[in-house]
Amino acid sequence: MPLTTYWLEHAWLDTHVEPGVALDVNAEGRVEAVRTGVDAPPPGAEILRGLTVPGLANTHSHAFHRALRGIVQVGSGTFWTWRETMYTVAQRLTPDSYFALARAVYAEMALAGITAVGEFHYLHHAPGGTPYADPNAMGEALIAAAADAGIRITLLDTAYLSSGFGAAPEPHQLRFTDGTADAWAERVSALKERDGVRVGAAIHSVRAVPAGQLATVADWARERRAPLHVHLSEQTAENDACLAAHGMTPTQLLAEHGVLGARTTGVHNTHLTAGDIALIGSSGTGTCMCPTTERDLADGIGPAVALQNAGSPLSLGSDSHAVVDLLEEARAMELNERLRTRTRGHWTAAALLRAATADGHAALGRPDTGSLTPGAPADLTTIALDSVRTAGPVPRLAAETAVFAASAADVRHTVVGGRHVVRDGAHATVPDVAAALADSIAALRG
Repeated sequence: MPLTTYWLEHAWLDTHVEPGVALDVNAEGRVEAVRTGVDAPPPGAEILRGLTVPGLANTHSHAFHRALRGIVQVGSGTFWTWRETMYTVAQRLTPDSYFALARAVYAEMALAGITAVGEFHYLHHAPGGTPYADPNAMGEALIAAAADAGIRITLLDTAYLSSGFGAAPEPHQLRFTDGTADAWAERVSALKERDGVRVGAAIHSVRAVPAGQLATVADWARERRAPLHVHLSEQTAENDACLAAHGMTPTQLLAEHGVLGARTTGVHNTHLTAGDIALIGSSGTGTCMCPTTERDLADGIGPAVALQNAGSPLSLGSDSHAVVDLLEEARAMELNERLRTRTRGHWTAAALLRAATADGHAALGRPDTGSLTPGAPADLTTIALDSVRTAGPVPRLAAETAVFAASAADVRHTVVGGRHVVRDGAHATVPDVAAALADSIAALRG
């Protein structure tokens, strides 16, 4: 069986930086062997200079929100006023224009070292809510876009049925809804997994899925052992409305209807009670923090330390794509906690890298991904150690340098399944990612 050898100048091996590592990758794109103490590149090896870590996992994405960058930074407002601008962009997308935009966004992610994305997908139908001839045309556009951009996707097909606690969808939400959870399940069941593609489920929020239909979505995911994600307590207004409607917090409501569990990830988990944290942690439910979006929308700082201490694995997402930079998300989680507590050192660089890699992939239904070990997919991200941001520290501190100083601009190589997607900062299949972004976003302007 033919092997490809990658020589890593420095490699992150879960606990430490190891110089001179050779990875042998088999024809299936998995790591066959890890050899340390290889001081020079073997003949014919692919050379990755810098720090190589497992490929980064972007656990929470709304690809079309990338078109909002810059626009929603004008003036002031709240999450709720931001949402009105988002609805305007959502109304203009077609399967073709969504493919073009998502392909560019996923290529931007590849340039940032992201090898897998969790796409929280709720833009299902044509304007007015009429299904396309293929009811999954928009989801298939996202799957095709990820394949073209060279990254793996977990399509988290999202149930979105109500404008708020049983109220009918508003006109701009008709594209999102299947009417009932049973109709959602029938449509999403037609989506098929394939190479590089996992199909999961999502509950948009307790606002958007009536309580009596939460179990239908949870059962669909449980029967298929698929990941299940949910926006949870992102806003205090959601908590207040849930208490008024049901006499309990959103977390308690999800627990009552069987939504929490080890394959479930709550996104944001910002405004939680001590009881909520205990429920999430004791059930093994994960937490995806999206710090750049949470601060961009003035949502607040979630209790990530308390959640992890309670038993909730942490992952990271770029959500609305105010920036696409998982290193920034990792750094921001620690720095936000420092601001909140006025103490330093809540997570080590190793723990933050784990959130950005192994725990993120696990949240996306890929528990075998996210480490440089035999049998794992050969998904790699190499970060330069000689840029103006990263030059100077000794190599043994390369993990700290990457997490606390580097940015997406320092990603030199991205390898997915043993294949170069980004080489020396250039994307292999999208030659001008900036132009692709500019053109696809310009096409959506009214």
